[in-house]
Amino acid sequence: MVKFTKQFEGQLVPEWKDAFVDYSQLKKDLKKIHLITNGVEKTQTETSFIKTIKSSLGKLSLFGNKEREHSRAIKVHTKLASSGSNSDVYETELLEKVADDTDAAKEFFVCLDTQLNKVNQFYKTKEKEFLERGECMKKQMEILIELKDAFKQKQANGESTQESKEDDTISCTISCEEDSVRSRTEQMQLQESCLEDLENNEAEALESPRSEEPIKINNEDSKLRTVSGRVFSCQGKNLKIKIPLTNPSRTFSAISYLIKEDLINQSSSKKCGPDGVNKLRISKKKLSHAEKMIKGALTELYKGLNYLKTYRSLNMLAFMNILKKFDKVTGKQILPIYLKVVESSYFNSSDKVINLSDEVEEWFIKHFAGENRRKAMKYLKPHHRKESHSVTFFIGLFTGCFVALLAGYIIVAHLTGMYRKHSENTFYMETAYPVLSMFGLLFLHLFLYGCNIFMWRKARINYSFIFELGSKNELKFRDVFLICTASMSVIVGVMFVHLLLLAKGYSLRQVQVIPGLLLLVFFLILICPLNIFYKSSRYRLIKVIRNIVFSPLYKVVMLDFFMADQLCSQVPMLRNLEYIACYYITGSYATQDYGYCMRVKYYRDLAYAVSFLPYYWRAMQCARRWFDEGETSHLVNLGKYVSAMLAAGTKVAYEKERSIGWLCLVVAMSSIATIYQLYWDFVKDWGLLQHNSNNPWLRNQLMLRQKSIYYFSMVLNLVLRLAWLQTVLHSSFEHVDYRVTGLFLAALEVIRRGHWNFYRLENEHLNNAGKFRAVKTVPLPFREVDEED
Repeated sequence: MVKFTKQFEGQLVPEWKDAFVDYSQLKKDLKKIHLITNGVEKTQTETSFIKTIKSSLGKLSLFGNKEREHSRAIKVHTKLASSGSNSDVYETELLEKVADDTDAAKEFFVCLDTQLNKVNQFYKTKEKEFLERGECMKKQMEILIELKDAFKQKQANGESTQESKEDDTISCTISCEEDSVRSRTEQMQLQESCLEDLENNEAEALESPRSEEPIKINNEDSKLRTVSGRVFSCQGKNLKIKIPLTNPSRTFSAISYLIKEDLINQSSSKKCGPDGVNKLRISKKKLSHAEKMIKGALTELYKGLNYLKTYRSLNMLAFMNILKKFDKVTGKQILPIYLKVVESSYFNSSDKVINLSDEVEEWFIKHFAGENRRKAMKYLKPHHRKESHSVTFFIGLFTGCFVALLAGYIIVAHLTGMYRKHSENTFYMETAYPVLSMFGLLFLHLFLYGCNIFMWRKARINYSFIFELGSKNELKFRDVFLICTASMSVIVGVMFVHLLLLAKGYSLRQVQVIPGLLLLVFFLILICPLNIFYKSSRYRLIKVIRNIVFSPLYKVVMLDFFMADQLCSQVPMLRNLEYIACYYITGSYATQDYGYCMRVKYYRDLAYAVSFLPYYWRAMQCARRWFDEGETSHLVNLGKYVSAMLAAGTKVAYEKERSIGWLCLVVAMSSIATIYQLYWDFVKDWGLLQHNSNNPWLRNQLMLRQKSIYYFSMVLNLVLRLAWLQTVLHSSFEHVDYRVTGLFLAALEVIRRGHWNFYRLENEHLNNAGKFRAVKTVPLPFREVDEED
């Protein structure tokens, strides 16, 4: 049987953990009473005969009413909070001795009252927040229904001309005066972050913890950030429809739309009526975007209401269990008395959340699921994939295959001397080895990501919420391990066969095709449109890479810049990929001219440019975030990546011209970049080195119990950050090719990044928990415009 403590901690909402009943503290206070009670029982001299007589007399109604005895034990007073919030505050008064240590009993009930007051206050606050959202959603739904009915009426009237088929629109009245460009910038950020997810995966609920900090936008730019800044009249109110711009195509279409609207309005501005009223054409596509936004907002609201219902039920169970334990320890009957107070308290007696949840279900079923409840529940309550034991079996199977094949590969490579310095078989290190090292670094990184997922789940860090992963494209740690072991088994197996063929003297022209085909197969699997090999996760990865490559043009979200940080640690892998692509695309594998890609100047320059690309992409993301949010901290972060690019540039120059001057410049620039990066790692990304923290030089809240792990992690991160010293020292393994040393150092950087990932998400999770941010505040498309606007 699972203990209630584990069940309670396993089911609570991680971001609301501090708002739940502090069950562990109540158990500690109860343990003090239990220890004192056990000590008193040992010193008691009362005979069992007298105890039996007393217990028998206590059961007789002649010697008193049992209910009266209960009522005399404690009395819970209800008072109004001094803050004027109209919320009840509970205080328990002990009317008789309920434990052998009265002070310990008082301490327990003070803690119990504090927890009950905290739960009531938090529930009331969240209930008010969700009810306000529900009221806004009701108004939005009314407007959406009215506009959709207008489209249906237009189609029913037979206005389906060729022109209307090409541009299906309706006309709404608007004011002839130009709409003010002032907008509510706090909603703008949330709108931009929401709609991209809805379009990318319409079948999934939004699960993003996007920051709620406002964006500082210049007035001149705000009009270009929505598809339309015009005001239309609906239900007797002036309204705006806001469709955010999150990608280049939508930006260009918005600009062309604004130009078209301006031309139309200029031509018709002289024809305004006496009331200054004109016509605005709202396209069906724009209304479809608005419908998606409302659909996502309903899904997120429903999820938040379910969280609040979970909060309610778990806290009720916690109070019941702790009171049962108290009665068992003290032998008193306190549970019926205090439980009545808990049951009548606000968090348990209010039914507003349940009613609103039912309303949201009805709205969704009626307007977004075609009266199909089962279809609606797939959106509102998406089911997670069940973990299968067959996955674990295949992980073990492929792990054994990988180890056996790797051992065979190492033995054959040692016998043929492929990895030795000054070997006659240098062509192998120039052609086939980059393929193996590239895949090795890639799947080592993926394996560490699987370890990260395992540790995040164990520490109850809500990584799927932070990364905005839906139930379909979320990979469990077993899935990641299966991908790694299966892929590496295939890769090492193919490279083992390739090495055997070379050792037996087969034609190089034919054998050298094998690594290229291996790379091509993995690329085809990545882009395969069939629903196999985790299609949703593969396509999500492709979209993230697209967002990174065109980072200045796309809205930057957590997963995008997290993935870009991973690429900053995979520069050697990217350089290997560029070299392999050049080797096979130029046909060097057929001519056996493996040095061609290093001799030709523009290919060589391209190889150096690849070293800068991850830092450039990350810098552009910082610039875009500064443009969207207006925070100078993003510019400071941009400086970190600029310093990394300068350090990489001096290393490239030093490799070309090995002089003392360039060496000194490499040391200086690399030292500055390392200090810059270490400061950002520890202070900004991990949130450590806080002077006034309860944990010296750490932070107040830690997900891991052992503080020494954090100190060790900081030292390890420092050591691994100094890997650039190899450029100066030129250290290498004895009798081994220098490329093997380079692979070893690249693997250390990948390990550092995997180690960094855990603490980065831990800090992000604590930031969400500090603001009790468990659901996303999804923006709404229709906004009422004041007369001043």
